[in-house]
Amino acid sequence: MEMPVPNPGVLARKARIVALLRKVLPEDAVIDDPTATRAYECDGLTAYRCPPLAAVLPRTTEEVAAVLKICHAEGVPVVPRGSGTSLAGGALPTADSVILGVARLRDVLETDYDNRFIRVQTGRTNLSVTGAVEADGFFYAPDPSSQLACAIAGNIAMNSGGAHCLKYGVTTNNLLGVTMVLMDGTVVKIGGAHMDAGGLDLLGVICGSEGQLGVVTEATLRILPMPEGARPVLIGFDSNEVAGACVSDIIKAGILPVAIEFMDRPCIRATEAFAKAGYPDCEALLIVEVEGADAEIDTQLALIREIALRHDPVEFRESKSAEESAKIWLGRKSAFGAMGQINDYMCLDGTIPVSELPYVLRRIGEMSKDYGLDVANVFHAGDGNMHPLILFDANKPGDLELCEAFGADILKLCVEVGGCLTGEHGVGIEKRDLMHAQFSTADLEAQMRVKDVFDPSWLLNPAKVFPLDASATRRAA
Repeated sequence: MEMPVPNPGVLARKARIVALLRKVLPEDAVIDDPTATRAYECDGLTAYRCPPLAAVLPRTTEEVAAVLKICHAEGVPVVPRGSGTSLAGGALPTADSVILGVARLRDVLETDYDNRFIRVQTGRTNLSVTGAVEADGFFYAPDPSSQLACAIAGNIAMNSGGAHCLKYGVTTNNLLGVTMVLMDGTVVKIGGAHMDAGGLDLLGVICGSEGQLGVVTEATLRILPMPEGARPVLIGFDSNEVAGACVSDIIKAGILPVAIEFMDRPCIRATEAFAKAGYPDCEALLIVEVEGADAEIDTQLALIREIALRHDPVEFRESKSAEESAKIWLGRKSAFGAMGQINDYMCLDGTIPVSELPYVLRRIGEMSKDYGLDVANVFHAGDGNMHPLILFDANKPGDLELCEAFGADILKLCVEVGGCLTGEHGVGIEKRDLMHAQFSTADLEAQMRVKDVFDPSWLLNPAKVFPLDASATRRAA
């Protein structure tokens, strides 16, 4: 994966830059030892690594602003980093960059149950936001599989979703306001504790911008009352295509489950060995969860059962207790870790129209045979957000490149059927050079002009999102 050549002038001034950073941060907040900076050389996309010039760990918005002022004045690229769980290389540094980690910004700043919002520093983990309000009967809806570790900052950067986004939406649907520091150190507040701000939808521009526009240090998030109850069902099928057709029919029927999750045989076997959730032996498995009052749940599940039976499922199992529900979800939440125990893999992230699920699953199977690489499918089927896991051998020469070529073809397929390159993982470096498959030159130019406004020097999160050939002129300037 091509990256820009490091600026030799910045590399030569490392001692000066680090000394300036130490003047505005506590001693333990600046990391420049080459051994220590290796901890920041990659994120969840571990195939690519590059130690940064230095890493800083501020604790306040004011400290973030001080860091950015210095880096702006010195012409130093800055790579914002949440928890480093990005699967698209969104936090991959360059050798001349400073990693700005927000992991120490983790306080709850305000909670308002009457108006249903919480304001937090963005280094706080996703799951701990719900942890801060669940005793009072509330929760934060977006729930990425990495929610135990991923930071709100990264969720905002990539517009993360999760299993329950079918009903509650992704991060942008639950983000009310931010405090953001621009590259020159200017602090701006956008949105707030209200439904919609007047004027331009700048919040919509920032959510999903992958650290290209500024560093978000505080976020005002929507919190919701806990539902009265929730109940999942397991539905097993003898083919991926039939399972995909069932998903499409559920959505077409106007039913809105809180989640519809899909797993195929390779993933079912791996998770069953790992989590022992009691999954049936079948080709494809759906987890469909609905919520509400008991009568509402019964009505929805009756309709789902009726639809599922038209597709001749090999099993239809309704949870009868909280323990059974937890076990059903344990397997799904353990899927990525379970697959990692048996093979190297690359996790993709593309989105397609739900009606195209049967066709796309069939084509992925055909491409798997063509490339000679196995694929395990586990994804948010209700909104068409696919996560194919391509299995490869990282120690076998050429296997990574073959895996990447296969992945590129899958993502191009998503675009061809009317979908897009990413649902929640972002573009990062993984899909950067595929942006031409979805966007015209004029489209990319319009997007880059937005970055010009927020970051005229193009110092924030270099070499991400925009193809290098498209952004070369701006980076050179």
